[in-house]
Amino acid sequence: MTSTALITTGAPAPRKRISRKTWQSVVWFVCLLALTAVVLYPLVWLFLSTFKPNSEFGQNPGLIPNAPTFDNYAKVMEGIAGVPMWRFFLNSFILAVAAVVGTVLSSALAAYAFARVQFKGLGIFFAAMIGTLLLPFHVVIIPQYIIFNKLGWINTFIPLILPKFLATSAFFVFLLVQFIRQMPRDMDEAARIDGAGHLRIFWSIILPLIKPALITCAIFAFIWEWNDFLGPLLYLTSPENYPLPIALRLYNDASSGGADYGATVTASFVALIPVLLFFIVFQRFLVDGVATQGLKG
Repeated sequence: MTSTALITTGAPAPRKRISRKTWQSVVWFVCLLALTAVVLYPLVWLFLSTFKPNSEFGQNPGLIPNAPTFDNYAKVMEGIAGVPMWRFFLNSFILAVAAVVGTVLSSALAAYAFARVQFKGLGIFFAAMIGTLLLPFHVVIIPQYIIFNKLGWINTFIPLILPKFLATSAFFVFLLVQFIRQMPRDMDEAARIDGAGHLRIFWSIILPLIKPALITCAIFAFIWEWNDFLGPLLYLTSPENYPLPIALRLYNDASSGGADYGATVTASFVALIPVLLFFIVFQRFLVDGVATQGLKG
């Protein structure tokens, strides 16, 4: 009796087709990755250029330096015009922090008055405030300089700090006004029944609820003041009072040997680090505040 072996030949398993949704996700990922590379390229170039010697600028436009060196960081830490770099950082930090505190507090108070307090001429004053957005800064430079000069405040931080505490930034006031107007008045009326005044309502009710808008104002105020060049150029005359934007310009105005591009690029990168850190830290609070804030009238 012979046994026959049964040989079964199975058909090849069908290939699993990639869904259209998966292809779309891959395409979006590749596009976003390419866009991220384009956006981050200048920052990466700036960082790697801090290791280039001054002789390579204009000859090596690529990312990788031919002869990497740390001399640029040593020059930057020494400072310029007899002033160490940490002094420029301290001046910028003082101006930026004062700008954030003054802008946020004064703009929030002014916005609360426009949004919650009914007084005679409210519409006229609000329209005048909005109209200042159309007024170029160059129009008020000379009158402001004359006033501060007669008060003896030239070459001090007062002309750069005092206006921030007077709600002169109409953009931030308008932003906060629109944010407060969207809030229901139920809590305000309940607090007023309990005997709370405007200051108590503002501090205990309005401020906690407008946290996302306040953080947005703080971010923009810090960045704008940290990068401000014209204001310190007008009112500050001593190198020891200069902030970082003026100090960066000093490297290009160096009288010995022309402009030091290596030190300028390195100083620019070092000056950029606090802005990036400030934005990254406070952006988290901004996103959390927007995600958790839900007010329904």
